[in-house]
Amino acid sequence: MTDVQTTAGELRDEEPANPGSSRRLVLLGAGAVGATTILAACATSPSTTNSTGSDFTNNPAPAGSGAADAGGTGTGGAPAGGAAKTLAAKSDVPSGGGIIAGDYVITQPTAGTFKAFSKVCTHAGCDVNKIDSGVISCPCHGSQYSIETGEPTKGPATRPLPETKVKVDGNNIVTA
Repeated sequence: MTDVQTTAGELRDEEPANPGSSRRLVLLGAGAVGATTILAACATSPSTTNSTGSDFTNNPAPAGSGAADAGGTGTGGAPAGGAAKTLAAKSDVPSGGGIIAGDYVITQPTAGTFKAFSKVCTHAGCDVNKIDSGVISCPCHGSQYSIETGEPTKGPATRPLPETKVKVDGNNIVTA
């Protein structure tokens, strides 16, 4: 550090007491802006999407109540344009049981009667993963649903799995 002593009227050449302080302030400011940007990007807003591509919302509808297929009508029924969508072959769905195919749980509660429900648990949005002894089960929190109605038979779920109307078309089960 150099100080130049001056007499009255002369210029004085002196280095700042802490030459790095303004540089530190700039770097701290840039770091704060970057941290704010990252936190804002992590925030959930109505315009973000989840892993299935559907919108998050602060007032969600029951899980699975939207279209179960990406090209659907938004009602969980037949795809846009009125064309029926094949969900499964009749022979693949056991009587008194069911299968999980695509976005659906397809069941045959009694011989020749077929039902289809969303595979998304209405409690926390997990996918159900098992059909056994007349019950559709969710692995996340233990909710269970009837294969006949989709109604919860064991909580914590309190709402039924949304149903999609189906019919038999030849050897296939299709959306109605």
